[in-house]
Amino acid sequence: MQMNIESLATEQPNARSRELDSLSAFELINVMNEEDATVAQAVKEALPVIAVAVTHAAQALRSGGRLIYVGSGTSGRMGMLDASECRPTFGVSQDTVVAVMAGGASAFASAREGAEDDVEAGRQTIRDLAVTPNDLVVGISASGRTPFTIAALAAAREIGAFTVGLSCNQDALLSLQADAPIEVVTGSEVLTGSTRLKAGTAQKMVLNMISTGAMVLVGKVYKNYMVDMAMSNYKLQERAVDIVKHVLAVSEASARHSLEEAGGNIKVAIVMSKLGVRREVAVNWLDSAGGSVRATLTAHSAEAGSAELP
Repeated sequence: MQMNIESLATEQPNARSRELDSLSAFELINVMNEEDATVAQAVKEALPVIAVAVTHAAQALRSGGRLIYVGSGTSGRMGMLDASECRPTFGVSQDTVVAVMAGGASAFASAREGAEDDVEAGRQTIRDLAVTPNDLVVGISASGRTPFTIAALAAAREIGAFTVGLSCNQDALLSLQADAPIEVVTGSEVLTGSTRLKAGTAQKMVLNMISTGAMVLVGKVYKNYMVDMAMSNYKLQERAVDIVKHVLAVSEASARHSLEEAGGNIKVAIVMSKLGVRREVAVNWLDSAGGSVRATLTAHSAEAGSAELP
């Protein structure tokens, strides 16, 4: 697969930073800051397609499927970063949001740039993951022309998985293999061709939207609180207390008691307290509502004598 580097917007020299090596520390970071300020607008222009990706990601998770990120280099690292943060934030298993990158996990810390050209490895990655039509696969490539990533996305699409292409150039080859082609056109970099800068920032923003949006839609969030987070350290345990305190509008002592009564489960604590039911009932009602606190409160508010609970 041939790649015409010169035609890519991400590879063009940036006129604003042409004399970068002659600038003072403040001057050069000011140029970087001004260029970074354009990234959010580029992402905004892609919101309609990102919304499609979020909707289908939620559908995949509801059906027992996975959210899978595939990329190489910086793009692969962005996927691995987002996947690794989903488990503690949303209490999902490490098999729910999965990331793979060209060259394997070791390439995260030690670059293996040549791995991005391996087409067969891209296809093999999808076979190794045993991708099914229930999964959603996101191919991440700043250039939109990375052979490994394109091959992986094509293989996933052949299986029937919903595919998302995330690139930072218009008319990306990756988009041809995507059911939802997200093209965030970030333009030339301050450091010519270094897509770990604006392009990497854009990728992080979009992946944040996809994973967070999908988790909200499947009931991992109540209001704007992380009610399914893993309380794996002191900070997170205290955050859980704070969440229950604010949601229930009670004292810290009362919030701690509610959590203890709920076996340390934030969702169960909220439902037990708001609806005045035993733990077993709260657990059953949440299960019936797909784990959604809001849906549980809405469905059973009449039994609790209030239509204002949600």
